[in-house]
Amino acid sequence: MIATTNKRLLKSILSVSLCATVGFTAMSLSTASQASAATEKSKELITYGEKYIGTPYLYGAVPYMTNAFDCSSFTQYVFDNFNISLPRSSSDQSAKGKKIAKGYLSIGDLVFFNTNGIGISHVAIYAGDNKILHSAGKSVKISDMSSGYWKKSFVTARRVLS
Repeated sequence: MIATTNKRLLKSILSVSLCATVGFTAMSLSTASQASAATEKSKELITYGEKYIGTPYLYGAVPYMTNAFDCSSFTQYVFDNFNISLPRSSSDQSAKGKKIAKGYLSIGDLVFFNTNGIGISHVAIYAGDNKILHSAGKSVKISDMSSGYWKKSFVTARRVLS
């Protein structure tokens, strides 16, 4: 009797384990296809934007000028070089492209932040490895998106580069 009960228990455990394994495997396979690998174009976009590291930050910078950028004039300028037209403000840029979950960011995606407590007020370009390329503070630079400030300010991301 004990042997029969132990066999049933073992079969139940194995059955549940098998179902869980199949389920988790299916979930990981289905979500993996949603992530997008960096493309040659997205790498070129970052390389192009990195040429402007150190360029001064100026709130309200004139669009398409390269002597100073604010966050949205920088993204607008960089993407324009790749024939992608973006609106002038970070808030307006956040309505373009396809919404991307933070866990599925790919190089070249636009990432948006609430830095003023009111709404989307900053935009950056995802550069991979939790890094963002953007114009903020004193100049164009690369920052760590997982730092406390940027992590708590993250709002959304959009893919506009195909």
